[in-house]
Amino acid sequence: MKQLSEVPGDHGRPGSRAGAAPRVPTVRAVAAGSVGNLVEWYEFGVYGSLAAVLAERFFTPAGGSATEGLVRTYASFALAFFFRPLGAALFGRLGDRLGRRPVLIAVITLMTAATTLIGVLPTYATAGALAPWLLTFLRIVQGLSAGGEFGGAVAVLTEHAPPGRRGLYGAWQSFTVALGLLAGTSVAAGTATALTGAQLAGWGWRLPFLLSLPLGLLALWLRTGLEETPEFRERDRAPAGAGGEARAVVRTVLLGAGQIMGWAAAGYTFLVVLPSYLQAALHADVRQALVATVPAGIGFAAAILPAGLLSDRIGRRPVMLAGAVLVVVMAVPVFDLLQDPGASAAARGAAVAAAGAVVGLMAGPGPALLAEQFPVRVRWTGLGLAHSLSNAVFSGCAGLIITEAVRRTGNPDVPAYYAAAACALSAPALLWRPSGKAG
Repeated sequence: MKQLSEVPGDHGRPGSRAGAAPRVPTVRAVAAGSVGNLVEWYEFGVYGSLAAVLAERFFTPAGGSATEGLVRTYASFALAFFFRPLGAALFGRLGDRLGRRPVLIAVITLMTAATTLIGVLPTYATAGALAPWLLTFLRIVQGLSAGGEFGGAVAVLTEHAPPGRRGLYGAWQSFTVALGLLAGTSVAAGTATALTGAQLAGWGWRLPFLLSLPLGLLALWLRTGLEETPEFRERDRAPAGAGGEARAVVRTVLLGAGQIMGWAAAGYTFLVVLPSYLQAALHADVRQALVATVPAGIGFAAAILPAGLLSDRIGRRPVMLAGAVLVVVMAVPVFDLLQDPGASAAARGAAVAAAGAVVGLMAGPGPALLAEQFPVRVRWTGLGLAHSLSNAVFSGCAGLIITEAVRRTGNPDVPAYYAAAACALSAPALLWRPSGKAG
């Protein structure tokens, strides 16, 4: 396979740019590069946490089945993910040609507007069949902007990183994802706890979506002052995409998607789908389900930066492989514990926190691993496509597949099988070394 990277020795191992002078990225550059992920994943955390409520308000006509409404809610969720690759290609090409800063500003503006508008949408009771279509349209806009966000954020963070610290700085992308998910699930849980069930279903579900507006405005302010990355200014301006390089880019995109499929599937299983699973399969009420998911977000967030830092020392692949193997080993026991009526709340919380931490082992080094496999002139496009394709298949479809499979089979271990299978398939891709270097 033709080698694409411009970073010798960085394919899964710590390395540095030849001849590059050490530099210290500004706090604003790190914040501006990563804050958009917080806004994006805050919304996804809210949507996943409140999926059962949204199913009732938007996808369940009078007399309809609650389970069927939840399936339709996750179908809308999945559809947005399939627009991510389009967003990655569109915004990625613009970002690789025009620069990181202006395109990241456009992306965060779209995401903030779409998320805020969800909070003011009419429900099925008010607008009839138009309501789910309006929600789906805004989810599509979010999918387009989210597809562009990841590649741009990772490009900014890794291109500003000092030598030997790409794993740590790339991990800030995943860390703000964790903060966004944790914030989304915590706000949803807090809202559900503070309000009665009728208030939450009537108007309270809108509040978490509306809170994305101040977050988006903060991200926009940070990005308007963002400087262009040194690597982009010094990039090779030769035209990309001709002949052998185009084929190599496609192969590397597919390889990258395979490398992170376990991260994508396990992350959504333990961090996003879990609340609705607990309600639909284990008959927990909405407050119990949302509160039970918070420890998973805490474990996830706590593991990411240490995992990124460790990958700068021992390599990206060993850390990510450890996470994938641990998911295969522990997924079924975790879900068996959740189903055990005799298990204490502390034991269940510890189990989901450990599951979140294991996902963090993959999420920490993942952004740097992807970034290092593409040259600067196609980096945003390449890593954005790899990430969005993997997430479209293994994250966006997770809720739909799990909910439908549990409904048809009655097997409550389906989520564990799903996460474990994806991680098992991801391991060979992580072992593949296109550069031929150890790592």
